[in-house]
Amino acid sequence: MATNIHPTAIVDPAAQIDQSVQIGPYCVIGPNVSVGRGTVFGPHCVVDGVTSIGQNNTFYRFCSIGGMPQDKKYAGEPTRLEIGDANMFREYVTLNTGTVQDGGVTRIGHDNWVMAYVHVAHDCQIGSHTILANGVQMGGHVHVGDWAIVGGLAAVHQFGKIGAHAMVGGSSALHMDVPPFVMGSGNPCVPVGINGEGLKRRGFTPEAIAALRDAYKIIYRRGLSLEDAKSQLKERQAQDPLAAESLQILLDFLTNSTRGIIRP
Repeated sequence: MATNIHPTAIVDPAAQIDQSVQIGPYCVIGPNVSVGRGTVFGPHCVVDGVTSIGQNNTFYRFCSIGGMPQDKKYAGEPTRLEIGDANMFREYVTLNTGTVQDGGVTRIGHDNWVMAYVHVAHDCQIGSHTILANGVQMGGHVHVGDWAIVGGLAAVHQFGKIGAHAMVGGSSALHMDVPPFVMGSGNPCVPVGINGEGLKRRGFTPEAIAALRDAYKIIYRRGLSLEDAKSQLKERQAQDPLAAESLQILLDFLTNSTRGIIRP
């Protein structure tokens, strides 16, 4: 059990807490919670449900972690929340456990920056290195890829997907999926280009970024059906082996999209 526990905190004896964990004033930690080393809880955090938390996470004051799903079908099944390492969760973040109608687990990856008042609903799958700005609201079953950025007050419809390296503008309303590498904005959210500056910062080569700009034109500027666009993307992939991996990420997303992608 952690030794850095404020005397006003309530920690269930059955909780598995590394000795290095810091638990601030008035926190409540439930019996089915496990927490890895170096994690810090600020004042008034509540962690319950079947919740697994990795190492070196920071939960700022008033976070609510591992609460039951906001789903009327939920009947008390032992679903879970899994959180990786080195994440920052700011004030009033809420993360819910999963439901048996999906995989039964909500997952948060590593090194995510989750700002104040963000809500991550049941069965969401959040990758790593993402930024979810203040007030982002996610319905159930939402998937967010690695390195994606979602602007403040954006709302994501249930079962929506945001691809890796995508960027969504503040106050956007997402009813459709945002493909990898694409920037989207507005209500409804529409595509506005490739996230070129973000890709530069992450070490993408000029050749790879150029190939993705061409891919964007194939999808959005040539009046093609999605199937025809995918065929042309495969041709572009064969012509440019250096960009093949990035184009495959895009092709896989288009193939697996269930809600359809955002359109101009």
